[in-house]
Amino acid sequence: HVQLVESGGGLVQPGEALTPSCAASGFTFIPYAIQWHRQAPGKERELVAGISSNGNGNILYADSVKGRFTISRDNSKNTAVLQRSSLKPEDTAVYYCKAIMGSTAYWGQGTQVTVSA
Repeated sequence: HVQLVESGGGLVQPGEALTPSCAASGFTFIPYAIQWHRQAPGKERELVAGISSNGNGNILYADSVKGRFTISRDNSKNTAVLQRSSLKPEDTAVYYCKAIMGSTAYWGQGTQVTVSA
């Protein structure tokens, strides 16, 4: 069955880095664009970064993470990664991976990232 599984979240101090990954199975990964979203306590889910299906095309970032986060994908391994550096307390959230193609979308279960001194 279709699965998107995030891993690599955790507790870090401000200024540190994390590189959670998203592993896909049960569907053909390549045609799907990949997005990372996050939801902080008491806030709505927001788009953080996105990458097109071939990985060489369109890449977008939310203004709040530009210059600190880098999204990438490895279509040979059906995985996507969101490298996060210079983490701030306001980056604390549950991070979700999403695969999207047209009207079809799959979500992962989310991984908690907590940034605290």
